[in-house]
Amino acid sequence: MRIATLKLSLCLLIVSLYPLSLTARPFILILSQDDIKDTTVSSDDSPDPTHPDSPEWDEFGESDSPHKSEDELDPGSWRPILEPDLATPAAGSVDPGSELEGRYSSGVSKMFAAVSSGDARVMEEAAAEIEAAGSEGHAHARSVLGFLYGMGMMRETNKAKAFLYHHFAAEGGNAQSKMALAYTYLRQDMHDKAVKLYAELAEVAVNSFLITKDSPVIEPVRIHNGAEENKEALRKSRGEDDEDFQILEYQALKGNAAAMYKIGLFYYFGLRGLRRDHVKAMSWFMKAVDKGEPRSMELLGEIYARGAGVERNYTKALEWLTLASKQQLFSAYNGMGYLYVKGYGVDKKNYTKAKEYFEKAAKNEEAGGRYNLGVMYLKGIGVKKDVKIACNYFIMAANVGQPKAFYQLAKMFHTGVGLKKSLPMATALYKLVAERGPWSSLSRWALESYLKGDVGKAFLLYARMAELGYEVAQSNAAWILDKYGERSMCMGESEFCADAERHQRAHSLWWQASEQGNEHAALLIGDAYYYGRGTERDYQRAAKAYMHAKSQANAQAMFNLGYMHEHGQGLPFDLHLAKRYYDQALTIDPAAKLPVTLALTSLWIRKNYADSFLVHLIDSLPGVYPKIEAWVEDVLLEEGNATILTLFVCLLTVLYLRERHRRHAVPAAGEVAVPHNPNEHGAPVPN
Repeated sequence: MRIATLKLSLCLLIVSLYPLSLTARPFILILSQDDIKDTTVSSDDSPDPTHPDSPEWDEFGESDSPHKSEDELDPGSWRPILEPDLATPAAGSVDPGSELEGRYSSGVSKMFAAVSSGDARVMEEAAAEIEAAGSEGHAHARSVLGFLYGMGMMRETNKAKAFLYHHFAAEGGNAQSKMALAYTYLRQDMHDKAVKLYAELAEVAVNSFLITKDSPVIEPVRIHNGAEENKEALRKSRGEDDEDFQILEYQALKGNAAAMYKIGLFYYFGLRGLRRDHVKAMSWFMKAVDKGEPRSMELLGEIYARGAGVERNYTKALEWLTLASKQQLFSAYNGMGYLYVKGYGVDKKNYTKAKEYFEKAAKNEEAGGRYNLGVMYLKGIGVKKDVKIACNYFIMAANVGQPKAFYQLAKMFHTGVGLKKSLPMATALYKLVAERGPWSSLSRWALESYLKGDVGKAFLLYARMAELGYEVAQSNAAWILDKYGERSMCMGESEFCADAERHQRAHSLWWQASEQGNEHAALLIGDAYYYGRGTERDYQRAAKAYMHAKSQANAQAMFNLGYMHEHGQGLPFDLHLAKRYYDQALTIDPAAKLPVTLALTSLWIRKNYADSFLVHLIDSLPGVYPKIEAWVEDVLLEEGNATILTLFVCLLTVLYLRERHRRHAVPAAGEVAVPHNPNEHGAPVPN
């Protein structure tokens, strides 16, 4: 297939890596002809970081050594503490048996125990042990100290100290501190610094991806839908305790091949709240193949190519992938092409055959095949180098969510090869890829804790992820603080957070989420400033937050802006703009018909009867509502008063029914005692 014939006038890439309700809007990248550079790469070009022949561009440069474990890719991970049975020592990490490492591990373990039990004294001991290890140069302890100072947990909130601790931890190899620093730079629009860190982290993330096909996008679960708990998403995340999974497992045990394949898939990728288990996955895939399930063949080829849970064997990998391709599983062609371009499991490298297999996959809408063709054209492997064709292949692959394609496009924006150099765009794309790195396991541990009812531990883990720049985690942590209050086990400088401190912390987290496009968070920030919740009342800041939510087509924000224009609160008094916002709210959300109708009625009265009694009455209503609400809560809903009120209502009901019965009974009795005489008022009856 010749990509040179593709139109380059306009390439639209809509990347929807976060397709959840109440989340950040999809990432949208629009590329025009001006963005795509007419770049030709000469074979005489000297190697440099912007050259596709540089090692940085060597997609097909994986070594024959087994792929690194998540612990090696994420040094300083809390996995040894949260999953001690599954953790393996990371390369370059401190000797697990050393006194320093023991002090750090003890401190982190106590930190989790403290937030689970609500013991501030144990939390102080944990912080002291971590600080002692950090003072002696332990990089991962310094990373945790950066987190504690940044959040104000058992230490005074000090962003400068937090930054310094993360800086030294990052120099010591802590990947999570690199994420925290990159996000800090990004928030300050320091793209030149942010892009370097995100590029390094994205490369680590890419090294953890699969070879033959893209793994499903495992998003951090949003535990809330606005003000309410997201029960459906949580139900699907209970792993082996989920009723649907148990039914599927029962079907698999009864010999259902499709059920066997699905369970293997869940274990291999760690879906539906299950922890990754390559051994269990392979067992189910083998059973499914024995029952004639062809899709398992491709995953078995992937397992042998990766050496995931088994000894790496490229010959077996090619055998399984070949069998899968004969069953019209076109993504298997992508894996076969990879083995031929690398020369794994075959006699020698064969670029012609590799290109043939990649093209078969690409022609059948397989993103991995398009991506690998892009790499071949970018580097001139078996084809003439053509950066434009490469760029178009990457765009098509990214358009369906292929993460490695995002990575290559990010590098193009970063280096100016194929695309005009743009550090903000490179930073955004690198961040999307980096957030899929092994440190995203924090989300799974947080969700597991929340489902077990350990809200304090869940909040701590989400707060750590929030510091790394995950919008969903920022939203979840803020929601836990608002929803659970004291039960969130929010730790302050020396003890549990007071209400004001907790509201301020939630406000900060919502604000960060709103900066990343979360319209619900922006709406809550506006409400906080408008009503003075957790911060001083500020109508202008409220209006700014509502404008941010309005830019994402939020009907409630539009209604609020109309109200503020109508009353001149934080925005100019303008009835025409108020009506425009009210109308827009109704257009976006037809369910808003009643409040918009009432608002437009108020607007009409205000316009035609200015300074009248009706206008003053309408303006007084916002002050009356809180009093009525307080009276209902303090008087009617108070337990004793509610009981008395209920009895009183019951008594009135009984009296009403008795009186109604009596009125009906009296006329009936009268009719029996005094028969009706038709001549009662007439002339005497003659004899």
